Amino acid sequence: MAAAQRLLVDIHTHVYLPRYASFLRSRTAAPRIFSRTTPQGLTEERLLILEGEPSEGRPVGPQYWERDEKLRFMDKHGIDVSVVSSANPWLDFLPAATAHSLANELNVDLEAYCSTSPGVPGSMLRRLYGFGLLPLVPEVAVSSLLETVQQIAALPHLKGIIMGTRGVGRGLDDERLEPVWAALEKAGLVVFLHPHYGVDGRAWGEKENGHVLPLALGFPFETTIATTRMILAGVLDRYPALKLLLAHSGGALPQLSSRLASCIAHDPAVTARLQHDARFYLGRLYFDAVAYGSEELGFVSDVIGRAGKYAERGASAAASRDGGAEQRRRGSARVLFGTDHPFFPPLGESAKWKSVVENLEAIDGVWGWGDAEKQAVRGGNALALFDLHSS
Repeated sequence: MAAAQRLLVDIHTHVYLPRYASFLRSRTAAPRIFSRTTPQGLTEERLLILEGEPSEGRPVGPQYWERDEKLRFMDKHGIDVSVVSSANPWLDFLPAATAHSLANELNVDLEAYCSTSPGVPGSMLRRLYGFGLLPLVPEVAVSSLLETVQQIAALPHLKGIIMGTRGVGRGLDDERLEPVWAALEKAGLVVFLHPHYGVDGRAWGEKENGHVLPLALGFPFETTIATTRMILAGVLDRYPALKLLLAHSGGALPQLSSRLASCIAHDPAVTARLQHDARFYLGRLYFDAVAYGSEELGFVSDVIGRAGKYAERGASAAASRDGGAEQRRRGSARVLFGTDHPFFPPLGESAKWKSVVENLEAIDGVWGWGDAEKQAVRGGNALALFDLHSS
């Protein structure tokens, strides 16, 4: 058990399974994978996720779909186990029947991808586990969603689902999702909430800034809004055991949680819906550690650790510096290491990925975390959340 707690587990790492990549190659509009000739006369494939993306998307290659490339990346960076998720755009753009059949096929593919991966030496664990896909598209029958939840729950190497922010078209506070939340809670599957659309692109202005504003700000803001809508709708009250994991350390939600609570307190119609102060619900969530800085990560841990003090409305969470250290240690239990591979590759072939190096350095540098907390964030928390046993 002690050895298992020292494992490095990556819970934010993506794959475009071969079946999915082939499907994207067959398309003529975004999302699609297409080939073009570079100025040097070479042929390259590019991924265009949304129309109007800068530079006509981004270059893609084997690291996006070949399992051996994923394992080589893990070996290079000392990652023992990865919980792999399909990367956006998932199935949002498809008709309901196509989305349903493709989701089921991709879930079977992902189970094979994981179940036949190498084992972790000295352990009963495999090196790869996965998040399945639901056919979350407008017009889908709820029965189709529930059928796919059951399929994923029955596949032993799939430990949850990855979900965008639109649900079946109207967001994650949509009443149509109520049976889905209930089924996911009952099955004990982790819901990895990941952004895709960002926010209205007109906010970025007319200057050419590449992908910087949509990725650095648009993605986290999208997650912040989607999660807040779930809180305001009472989803976390009705399904208190739902395991919801937020990408990119929860976006701006930790920073804005007290402002959110104040706005709710001044809106009686909203206040009446909720059982707790809004800040309480952050202690019900899980957060990846893709924050790139120890101060930012420590702040997220603080906000999680104080959440229990807000079970009652009007409670004060003021803490001394010493009390804050304990609060921060408590909050570390819901933070999990991630890399966002295969995005943001190094500029040199031999260099290590900044998303790995900087996020591990961030974990190491958090004030108030001892060795036990740091090891838990690196891997122990993931083993517990996903119910992974080494023996």
